[in-house]
Amino acid sequence: MKTVLIDLPLGRECLDRLRAMDGVRVRMVGDLQGGSVPAKELVEEANVLLCDALPPTFPAMTSLELIQLGSSGYSQLFDRGLAERRIRACNARGVFDVPIAEWNIAMMVNLTRNLRELVRNQDAAVWDRDARFQRELRGAVVGIWGYGGIGRETARLAKALGLTVHVCVRASVRPRENVYVVPGTGDVPGTLPDRVFVAGQELEFLAGLDFLILAMPLSPSTDGIVGEAELQALPRRAFVLNPARGPLIQEAALLKALREAWIAGAALDTHYQYPLPPEHPLWRMPNVILTPHISGSNQNQHYLTRIGELLIENVRRYMSGQPLLNELSPDQLRGL
Repeated sequence: MKTVLIDLPLGRECLDRLRAMDGVRVRMVGDLQGGSVPAKELVEEANVLLCDALPPTFPAMTSLELIQLGSSGYSQLFDRGLAERRIRACNARGVFDVPIAEWNIAMMVNLTRNLRELVRNQDAAVWDRDARFQRELRGAVVGIWGYGGIGRETARLAKALGLTVHVCVRASVRPRENVYVVPGTGDVPGTLPDRVFVAGQELEFLAGLDFLILAMPLSPSTDGIVGEAELQALPRRAFVLNPARGPLIQEAALLKALREAWIAGAALDTHYQYPLPPEHPLWRMPNVILTPHISGSNQNQHYLTRIGELLIENVRRYMSGQPLLNELSPDQLRGL
């Protein structure tokens, strides 16, 4: 019998499906607060833990074998000795692909039609039917730097709208295996891009774009990956979208590119400070759309359902000895 300890408010249907699995006992973290199971026993018997962050009782979880995170980010696991304790861990990669890809499409439409200025015109009762408000997306080239789940779902939606899709990756685009994907979404076989660029071809990739979308994780190798040279390589008509992590783009270079019109504008959901201070110049730039890191979040109406599906599938695979979805490597758990 394996005990699954849950520290997220999953729905009844998901919990019932877990409880129906052979050899599985489901416990809730709420049971620690005066529940029917003694707290010490509940902590020590847990084999699988669903959580966003490790609880204070983590050192006492001597039977723990698997952690399923409710977040895509996993820096909260660094330096906690998981690899040394042979504790496996999986993140929530794939759970946020749909809303972030939809944000990407929404921002491309907003930027193309200049809806930010149209709304200002509405507020000021200005009737302006200029051609700059009547452009369309179809036929544009969107470049996706990084081709994980977010990039693949963005590519699927972009292709449906008639855009040409270029991607930039380290080596090649491969089929996805053992990664959570919302059914009917993404590009599992990796066949959608019209053109693939690899390491060393970044400037060539950038030179032909109408939109650049950053869809890579932040790491020591990607911190500041977009600087002055990359922004100057983009055509002046190009827009930059960053739903990934703010520091992927060097802040000073981005401000200079926007002020000096190296690029047409930007849509930014991730930032350099949280919250972005009111005096920051990005707030006042007319060609910039800022959103407060909401492109994909745990307040999405489908979040708990998808986390539940991922947990159920990983518990099933864990019990049957199959490869897990979204499993992190020992080096990833060490923050390397």
